[in-house]
Amino acid sequence: MSVFFIMVSLALYQPDQAGNVGTLLRMGACLNMPVHIIHPCGFSFCEKAFRRSAMDYSDSAVIVEHDDYQNFFDNNPQSRIILLTTKASSSYIDFKFQTHDILLLGQESAGVPEYVHNHASARIKIPMAKEMRSMNIAIAGAFIMGEALRQTQGFAKL
Repeated sequence: MSVFFIMVSLALYQPDQAGNVGTLLRMGACLNMPVHIIHPCGFSFCEKAFRRSAMDYSDSAVIVEHDDYQNFFDNNPQSRIILLTTKASSSYIDFKFQTHDILLLGQESAGVPEYVHNHASARIKIPMAKEMRSMNIAIAGAFIMGEALRQTQGFAKL
């Protein structure tokens, strides 16, 4: 069964930090934006696991769960998968987002495997100080989602 949304959405690849998931679910609820969860997760995926960070927003979040990456990909055939990665050569500042893009965030501890990295339609990064390794994924996801929604007039749909 395909799931198709009319705005940019977010996907979390095998997340292993419940607090970050809760934060991103809260953002999804506030922006009326779906959040895809690609299993398995590094914690028990239940409301109790992320209740503190999502607060009472998890009830309003549109959560689309996928058994694995292949299931996620198969159920989103009309979407571009845009990987947010420190290994990208292109900055999100120069990227042209489209309405049906899905921003994919990797696992906090390991990113995504090579096959997922290679499979992405595009790979983008946030420019940052060279001596720094990476940002928190919830911060990075919110950072780039704001630009994607600005470019696609997603805020006007709220």
